[in-house]
Amino acid sequence: MHRLLFALDPETAHERTLDLLALWSERGPLLEAPARCLRVEDPRLRVEAWGLSFPNPLGLAAGMDKDARALGAWWALGFGFAEVGTLTPRPQEGNPRPRLFRLLEDRALINRMGFNNRGAQAAAERLARFRERGLAFPVGVNLGKNRDTPLERAAEDYLEALRVLEPYGDYFVLNVSSPNTPGLRTLQEGPFLDELLARLRPATAKPLLLKVAPDLSPEALDQVVALSLKHRLQGLVAVNTTLSREGLRSPLAREAGGLSGRPLKGRALEVLRHLAQAPLTLVSVGGVEGPEDVWERLKAGARLVQVYTGFVYGGPLFPRRTLKGLLRLMEAEGVRALRELWA
Repeated sequence: MHRLLFALDPETAHERTLDLLALWSERGPLLEAPARCLRVEDPRLRVEAWGLSFPNPLGLAAGMDKDARALGAWWALGFGFAEVGTLTPRPQEGNPRPRLFRLLEDRALINRMGFNNRGAQAAAERLARFRERGLAFPVGVNLGKNRDTPLERAAEDYLEALRVLEPYGDYFVLNVSSPNTPGLRTLQEGPFLDELLARLRPATAKPLLLKVAPDLSPEALDQVVALSLKHRLQGLVAVNTTLSREGLRSPLAREAGGLSGRPLKGRALEVLRHLAQAPLTLVSVGGVEGPEDVWERLKAGARLVQVYTGFVYGGPLFPRRTLKGLLRLMEAEGVRALRELWA
């Protein structure tokens, strides 16, 4: 089945997969029975962050399930949490197709989706239904602005999306680092970010995080940290997709958009190690392909680790294989539980 999906256009494959997973998510016992075989339930993997309990540190990154359609399936496949979105206050179509490309030679993706989503209200309704099921599965919500909203009014979009979704998310992430919405990355700059955080932080008592780009200089990363601490954010998600094309072999490398997957691995780890000097809870994402990457990120200072492209290439058993492998690595190094890393 995984091979068959790779024979399809990437976005068509994504849509068909999500349709199936969304259908499966609504199937109650037909979801829970396979979950007993797929999920790796082991107290050694438990992670505590922001007052939330995560059954394991491996999460699904934003972008895979923008509209919160398949949350039950992500739980059943073995993820410890999922982040939905990016969600904007109003529905939007995103950029014209084609806008998603597989770089097979590089085990990478390029996307220029442009925050295509059905809007905050539709996602809030799905999240409310998911909450009624009572699964112990933290869900983060990634927030963005609509494409046609001017930068000077961006905070209004984030505030409106947060207002609609605030009752249903366990934590919230401000996406100011996607390269596919014109001008969005300007919001990472000092004056814009300072104003945005000043308005957003008082709007929720729930954990609020910021997603940062991998293309920022060390000085710019330090400024992001300083403003995050100033406005009492609970953490950072590092990193988003990159505009760099260094070292790529695929003929599709010239496509515009954000690059994710294996080529981002080194830079994601570099940014993580730089940010780990700050007293913020870090979520690492970018180039995660298996248990060795998860273990390396946890030891480098991440509390949680997310995957997107590695899951696309790794298939539905990726979470189980990765968590089983993580337990073996922990045993080899004499780590009895992940909490020992942060004691």
